[in-house]
Amino acid sequence: MKHILIKNISLLASPLYEGGWLEIENGILVTERNTIMFIGSAKTFATWQAEKQIEFDKTIDASGTVVLPGFINGHHHLYQSLTRTIGTAEGKSLFNWLKFLYPIWGRLTPEAVYISAKLALVELVMSGATTVADHLYIFPNGTSIADEIRAAQEVGVRFHPTRGSMSLGESQGGLPPDYLVEDENEILKNSLAMIEEFHNPDKYSMLRVGLAPCSPFSVTSDLMEQSAFLARSFRNVHLHTHLAETIDENQFCLDMFGKRPLEYVSELGWHGDDVWFAHMVHPDDKEIEHLAAHRSGICHCPSSNMILASGIAPIRQMLDGGVKVGLGVDGSASNDSNHLLAEARQAMLLQRVGWPGFVSSADRFSAREALELATIGGAKMLARDDIGRLEVGKVADFIAFRIDDIAHAGGQADLLASLLTCSPASVWLSVINGKVIVEDGEFLAFDINLLVEKHNKLSAKLIAG
Repeated sequence: MKHILIKNISLLASPLYEGGWLEIENGILVTERNTIMFIGSAKTFATWQAEKQIEFDKTIDASGTVVLPGFINGHHHLYQSLTRTIGTAEGKSLFNWLKFLYPIWGRLTPEAVYISAKLALVELVMSGATTVADHLYIFPNGTSIADEIRAAQEVGVRFHPTRGSMSLGESQGGLPPDYLVEDENEILKNSLAMIEEFHNPDKYSMLRVGLAPCSPFSVTSDLMEQSAFLARSFRNVHLHTHLAETIDENQFCLDMFGKRPLEYVSELGWHGDDVWFAHMVHPDDKEIEHLAAHRSGICHCPSSNMILASGIAPIRQMLDGGVKVGLGVDGSASNDSNHLLAEARQAMLLQRVGWPGFVSSADRFSAREALELATIGGAKMLARDDIGRLEVGKVADFIAFRIDDIAHAGGQADLLASLLTCSPASVWLSVINGKVIVEDGEFLAFDINLLVEKHNKLSAKLIAG
């Protein structure tokens, strides 16, 4: 479709690059192919349209909704939607949880990776995500990130798959079992192949590949260095890993390398605008300064950090210190949800809670700040200037939530904040790259019920062994 008109928007809202929010009542948004052509009030639109005389291929009446930039999910393990509640229901910490699940994940197949990714991506889209980064680091039985790329293309989501890896098995002092680690030469060979086959570095790209050795406790320092060198041989191939997620990880790095996690990876070249870390729950003040100085990004995953009792990341301090922070749901087995709007609510609430060194403070984190993590914060974290806010010339990724329903009744004083202070909803509309993906609350591309049925059968088979 060349032109889409979204009219009668109750509130059109977008974070601004320099800070603050653009908030327009009775707003209008116009797309031209895959970009935004107009954004403004009904009054300014009338003048603009009188001059342009655009013929619209589709018109959507968005009265009773809030329209926002599409959300950006900065960290996930899509395959983990197959193993929800396992280990989290009874309560396991990160290392014990991983050891419990490694044998189950070792039975993954290409079909399981494809179907689980497809289901998790649809769930994310229905919660507001238009861009998703994933971290697939386990490759048994011929599985590949190509399996989840196929799923993303069928869903229609903007995708940042990262080719993860584990090479440091138990016999070498690592956490994963030896039968799940890969040869490092094969890892690098396959990483190169994935970049050459799938990566698109250009503006408005729907598919960018990254490299993501899993963590300091599952790969060698040589693989970290070689991955960084390979990534930087290409334009816009970024680096990603888990870091400082738990106190146990910090102690592992001190025992193994004589350094804290951030110092260890930084000495291996892992710092800069092309690097983002998942979690960073346990930094000290100097590490926050380091992250800001090097423009490295952090993906905050509050629900996972709570379920696994990893701790509370000092996001308020990071933002105040100039660190780029985005939002992620983390894997479906350590959340166990894929609801990005709900994750933004968790981020808002968790930063208000006191923890050692910080007293509880209700004004520590606002609803708008939490929504910034999910939008412009994620764009900055991924070093993308074409997503994360609604502006003319930016990509046409946007979403709408209804605020005239029972869940938002009485929340009219602040429609934007009500998205988080009231019960998190599913999207009423989702447009990705100028294409309508969800309309009237319905996912359009295929039958979700059939997908759920197939996914549950694969899950049962995987768990049963």
